Amino acid sequence: MHKLTVAQGTAMSVGAVLGAGIISLPAMAAAVAGPASIVAWLALVLVSAPLAWVFAELGARFPDAGGVSSYVRQAFGDTAADAVGWVFYLAVPVGAPVASSFAGGYIADALGGGRATSLATFAVIITVVFILNWLGLHVSGRVQVVLLSILVSLMMITVLVALPHAQAANFVPFTPHGWGAVGLAAAMLVWAFAGWEAVSSLSPDYANPRRDVPRATMLAVVVVGVLYLAVAGTNIAVLGPGLAQSQAPLADLLAVVFGEPARLITAAVALLLTLGTVNAYVAGAARLGTALAAEGALPAWLTGTDHRSLTFVVGSAIVVAVLPLEQHTFMLMVSGGITLVYVLGTAAAVKLLPGALAKTVAGFALVSVCALLWLTGVPALLGLAVAAAAVGYRFWRMRRSTAAQPEDAVSVEDPGSSL
Repeated sequence: MHKLTVAQGTAMSVGAVLGAGIISLPAMAAAVAGPASIVAWLALVLVSAPLAWVFAELGARFPDAGGVSSYVRQAFGDTAADAVGWVFYLAVPVGAPVASSFAGGYIADALGGGRATSLATFAVIITVVFILNWLGLHVSGRVQVVLLSILVSLMMITVLVALPHAQAANFVPFTPHGWGAVGLAAAMLVWAFAGWEAVSSLSPDYANPRRDVPRATMLAVVVVGVLYLAVAGTNIAVLGPGLAQSQAPLADLLAVVFGEPARLITAAVALLLTLGTVNAYVAGAARLGTALAAEGALPAWLTGTDHRSLTFVVGSAIVVAVLPLEQHTFMLMVSGGITLVYVLGTAAAVKLLPGALAKTVAGFALVSVCALLWLTGVPALLGLAVAAAAVGYRFWRMRRSTAAQPEDAVSVEDPGSSL
């Protein structure tokens, strides 16, 4: 079996974190915090380093494809692991319409139509994803690599061609909405940095996990951090106050250099990128739902097979898409759920990792993600409610099982008593 090298592991770790969100998140963060949103990006990069290191250490010391749910189970038991599974599973139906809206914004920017175009884009993406997964025609790993390469290339080209048009005056005023808005922007940007937990799931695939997982992870942190900061900083420096109103910031940047035809090309790229992202998450969620049902963590009648689980995920995503809530509210809901998973994962690391240094870094990461969860505000309650529901469902099943045992005992003993 082929084993991952450090270079390959770095590429896969970068791929796990980078997503289609970067095509729209700079504008959304700027709308909340103005030019100071670059501080939020920097803060997330700095938090990512210890967070990624913690998951890398867990993967290196306890190689397990189950990843964060496995570590939470080892540290805190099945009930906490169920909570992680539920949060991951239910984050996808909330996140899929948001991810689709990223592409929808670019298509609306190129063709017009506003929200109607955005909803039509979601309808196309979710329909294609449903058909692909129902038929088992998953987008291959090679196609995902190609899509990632397109994203990275687009980011680099955009920065290089647009940076000469930067103006220092676009950073003034730096904090138009106050420093408190930077915290809210940081909570939103958790979306862009989700994926470090996947690093630990890759650990069994390395030839030498103890040595190579931390190296690959730290290299990935550097690559992701440089790309994100370069794109966000260039958006602010070139577009200035107009960034906050932009629904297609990369298209706006390229249009500065190449003119309006760049918008159509960028819209097509955004559609492909988002289709790949949504497909990957829906496919993973469908399998996760089936696995959770097999473990008794979800009702088998609802998610007991991949087709049932897929239907539940896609149906829930459609319901979410038509709810009258703002895009950033849905983003904060998903970010809050992801952050809650990080809270449980880093808490498990504090308990499981040996040595003062490892526990100190894990403790710092735990405090950091707790702060991000608090900054998310009210939308974080969705993740907490989902976790509570998971705990409640397990206790309900346990009580139901306990209540059924006396009846079983009677039915077994009755034949013997009649002899």
